[in-house]
Amino acid sequence: MFRAPEVRTPARVFFAMAEVTYHSIVRNLRSGHRNAVVGIILNILQSLVMVAVFMVMFLLLGMRSSPIRGDFLLYVMSGIFMYMTHIKTVSAIAGAGNPVGAMMQHAPMNPIISIVASALSTLYQQVIAIFVILTVYHIVITPISIHDPITALGMVLLSWLFGVAVGMIFLALNPWIPDFSAVVRTLYMRVNMIASGKMFLANTLPATTVAMFDWNPLFHIIDQARGAAFLHYNPFVTSITYPIYVSLALIMLGLMGEFYTRRRVSVSWTAAR
Repeated sequence: MFRAPEVRTPARVFFAMAEVTYHSIVRNLRSGHRNAVVGIILNILQSLVMVAVFMVMFLLLGMRSSPIRGDFLLYVMSGIFMYMTHIKTVSAIAGAGNPVGAMMQHAPMNPIISIVASALSTLYQQVIAIFVILTVYHIVITPISIHDPITALGMVLLSWLFGVAVGMIFLALNPWIPDFSAVVRTLYMRVNMIASGKMFLANTLPATTVAMFDWNPLFHIIDQARGAAFLHYNPFVTSITYPIYVSLALIMLGLMGEFYTRRRVSVSWTAAR
């Protein structure tokens, strides 16, 4: 049979990858539930449950008012939203792009598309959840005012980017030491319940205590987010550049590890287990 030669221009390759990425995003959004809307609602409920748990915890500890002049619940949510965005992104990226997975056996699909789709679908879900929760709280309960909404949104994106970076490291480790990688990932999430600093303000901590947390980029992100959300809080012990540099470095390490693994991974590894 005669076939017309296919001219693969850079534009055609780009749009072909964009189409595959779009369908992968839709697939990821429907992975939790067949109805994408129900999946987003479940994601919103998870964030609400986390906020409610920490509200009860703060009330039991006697913290009935915000340490910042402003809305107490907004103070709680500013930490929860960054934490949830980061943790969900780590889980999504760590479970994406298996080089020997069934989806990778189809020619248009590749691990990079799977990673991008997982990252964008998680960001979409988290941004929708944050927007819906803040809107309902503003309309139904009490009006709120965010001092610098653009910077606050930037901190959400930075927590997402850092989640992509950490997830890339776990993704590169999964084919080699899957059990150990899963344990370390779970431990990392549990440690960040405290180490992220969402339960306290960095400015109010003594220098010795700050030194126990400032290694964590998420600690910097949450503190900077509160500085953007509240007019009367100016974070001076944390920085924005530190999580950016750490994220870029981890992404590069993760990409190198994923490329190295992809060239050496074998289906027999999974069969042997």
